[in-house]
Amino acid sequence: MPFATSDTVRPVFEAAVARNAGEPEFHQALHEVLESLAPVLAEHPEYVEAGILERLVEPERQIFFRVPWVDDSGAVRVNRGYRIQFNSALGPYKGGLRFHSSVNASIIKFLGFEQIFKNALTGQGIGGGKGGSDFDPHGKSEGEVMRFCQSFMTELHRHIGEYTDVPAGDIGVGGREIGYLFGQYRRLTNRHESGVLTGKGLGWGGAQVRTEATGYGAVFFTQEMLATRGEEIEGKTAIVSGSGNVAIYAIQKVSQLGGKAITASDSSGYVVDEAGIDLDLLKQIKEVERLRISVYAERRPSARFVSGGSVWDVPGQIALPCATQNELSAEAAATLIKNGVQAVAEGANMPCVPEAVEAFQAAGVLFGPGKAANAGGVATSALEMSQNAARQHWSFADSELRLHSIMSGVHKASFEAAERYGQPGNYVLGANAAGFVRVADAMLAQGVI
Repeated sequence: MPFATSDTVRPVFEAAVARNAGEPEFHQALHEVLESLAPVLAEHPEYVEAGILERLVEPERQIFFRVPWVDDSGAVRVNRGYRIQFNSALGPYKGGLRFHSSVNASIIKFLGFEQIFKNALTGQGIGGGKGGSDFDPHGKSEGEVMRFCQSFMTELHRHIGEYTDVPAGDIGVGGREIGYLFGQYRRLTNRHESGVLTGKGLGWGGAQVRTEATGYGAVFFTQEMLATRGEEIEGKTAIVSGSGNVAIYAIQKVSQLGGKAITASDSSGYVVDEAGIDLDLLKQIKEVERLRISVYAERRPSARFVSGGSVWDVPGQIALPCATQNELSAEAAATLIKNGVQAVAEGANMPCVPEAVEAFQAAGVLFGPGKAANAGGVATSALEMSQNAARQHWSFADSELRLHSIMSGVHKASFEAAERYGQPGNYVLGANAAGFVRVADAMLAQGVI
């Protein structure tokens, strides 16, 4: 991964790669951010002199721990837990917990590093962190999930708190898991500290729109990008990957704004529904019955299931990758461009490989990077923290209005930073620059720590 520009940045990147050997996802995230910061550093030599980059790429704290638990057969199982507390210059660490068999140090570091800039863009006074485990809740009983979550929190509770580190959900961690985690935290600490976790149930400290926020936010960001060219979502076809929370509510918001989402996917393949995805059916299959996406096509006459190929083979004007990292290849990008895609917004974290991003930008396709486009989830988590602190509960309409306003602000900051640093329309540079400057200024003010 050569650097096209800055001799200032290259040694920082090379030192970080050497220190974090064998962690390709983290290296990719570092490269993507650092390469875009050359014009910012040229304008702000004080950041270089203060060693901001060297400090920024090194987490403030890395916590790896053993998670022993007992399965339903009585056998002892052992997983590994992670919490990377990356940067707290703007506020307490904030970022989700991911439970999936693919989780390792590289993935948690890449997610935590991205979270620094994403959280900074929201303007809400939250730092960056991430955590999780290589435990996969799929196929586990309720009792097994509960016992794992309790064991995980038995160690994690030492390192979190509403003024220290506030985890949330991510892949594999939904309302059920947050409930078990919060219950164990409450039992261990003897405190009903509502603000220690976000994504809670509405009846015990949760916030309206939190479930919908990441998907809604990605569509709001897409709406803002299109508006810069006098376009709108109404009348456009959207291609969406994934079938979890982010994808489901991105599909819903596209429909509410007059567009039509026609795809959804999981690891087994994807469905195409030219009539528009039936959201109630998709929720029933994925959220209630927890079945494969192929079942959607079995129950929906207008849909077909495709087990091979790529969901990005389907033509559409809007593409919303909402599944996982590196899911959209350079070849997929070329197909989307050929089929007339106008805007791509990352609902997932780093779903587009670097070559795909370059292809979209070269073709003049509007491209919203994850740290900007999917900031709605963490933004609403911060709104949940605010409600917990004030012992308030806002309505759905009020919460959605606040989310929309925050996403407009994220877009404005990214758009204006891209223009300021000489690359109008480059939301990758804009998001990185805007988020970085906010963090860097806070680090300068607080001294060498």
